[in-house]
Amino acid sequence: MKLEHLILGVLLEQPSNGYGLKRFFDTDGRFLRPKTQMSQVYRSLAHMEERGLVSHSVEPKAGATDSKVYRVTDDGAKAFLSWLTSKYVPPNRFEEPELTVRLSFAGFMDVADVVHLIDTELNARRTQRKRFRNRDRQREQHPTVSFNASLGMLVNDWAHEHGSSAMDAHIHALENLRRTLRPTE
Repeated sequence: MKLEHLILGVLLEQPSNGYGLKRFFDTDGRFLRPKTQMSQVYRSLAHMEERGLVSHSVEPKAGATDSKVYRVTDDGAKAFLSWLTSKYVPPNRFEEPELTVRLSFAGFMDVADVVHLIDTELNARRTQRKRFRNRDRQREQHPTVSFNASLGMLVNDWAHEHGSSAMDAHIHALENLRRTLRPTE
């Protein structure tokens, strides 16, 4: 997933200037990708404009610098929708943001597309849980410096339980969303 996908989605919801986009990335968008700098936003907008994905108009502001307001072109909308509905390949870690990003733009999809996306994620996570939940987590250890094996095991067990709980909560939340979207299935 690229920064431009997020920018296109946000601009399709509402045209905006660069600072409006930055505000989005500092609030809701902060949960969708790492910290986004203004230079990244403007560099992406310039590149997207060169490729014909966005265009801008200048809106005068009394007593302030004129504002460039960016809008998505037809080609930009096609590119965004193509990415949004393209094959989703779940990453190894469910915490990666692509699923959440796609779901945050669910309004641009139909229910069948959203359910398919959820089913793809659920299948991957259930398989992952089955394969790794009860694996042998013992590691052969021959430390060459001071090492507290019982502390290491305690923290590793905690991390496993924490990760297991987070995975279960993720699966449960997706199952609930799916039931909400398709209550009769």
